Amino acid sequence: MRPAFWPVAAGLLLAVALGAPLGHSMVATLATVLFMVGGLPHGAYDIALLRKAIAPGRRALVLVVGGYVAVALAMAALWLTLPLIALIVFLLIAAVHFGEDWRMVDEPLLRIAAGAAVIAVPAVSHPAEVTALFVAMSDPRSALLVKIIGAAAPVTLLVTGVGLAQAWRGGARTWATAMALCLIVLFVAPPVVGFALFFVFLHAPLHLDRARTVLSDMPRSRWLATGALLSGATIIGWLALRLLAPARIDETLASQAFQLLAAVAVPHLVLSHWLEQRQDLGGQIRGAV
Repeated sequence: MRPAFWPVAAGLLLAVALGAPLGHSMVATLATVLFMVGGLPHGAYDIALLRKAIAPGRRALVLVVGGYVAVALAMAALWLTLPLIALIVFLLIAAVHFGEDWRMVDEPLLRIAAGAAVIAVPAVSHPAEVTALFVAMSDPRSALLVKIIGAAAPVTLLVTGVGLAQAWRGGARTWATAMALCLIVLFVAPPVVGFALFFVFLHAPLHLDRARTVLSDMPRSRWLATGALLSGATIIGWLALRLLAPARIDETLASQAFQLLAAVAVPHLVLSHWLEQRQDLGGQIRGAV
């Protein structure tokens, strides 16, 4: 996490208490830009991490990159053809992926519930705004998803509370405190604003720091260029898709941003999960030796 999390979270809580217009469209636009610029680069190092892990040959690397892009394009195509299914897939992937942040918790179900809490809290506290976002991303039938998420929220939050207690007892007290504070912000602030706080200041830094540790031999200039170029290429690719099928993609910036995140989240989750398993296996082998 970034030290800036604390003043930003405190500032948002103060803004809510003072009645600041955080629900204004301009604020939502700025929050969307923030979580795209500050959050999207955390997946830009997937291929570099893969190369570091297995050192594939040129042909194998081309196949892997091609597969990665193909999965992202398949998810984008799903948004164009079956947007409701794409939204459901996105929510499931998000819950699993955000749950990966809870490495200090051993039980997988606790992790997934904690990841789902990021979605459940705003669905309970701001159902109208979340419904409007879901409908913009898919179709009016997605309003039922908000009701389902809201109905499951008490169980989700109860299990998340258990995860927070485990993280606290396990020594991850800074993370537990920050995550609890973030859930409070997600409850009181507009959904896009609360998500920007979580995505930019809690979720993305974990992955960026892990990637930087593994890729410590990469020069800083190359590190920054990789993040900027691949993130920019992803956004340009999405804009090109809009030109091919403009009528099938909503014009709302926030909905497009979430659709884009969903398209890259699927291959990112698959690859990051595989790399994590490989690292764990390597650690077990080294420990046995």
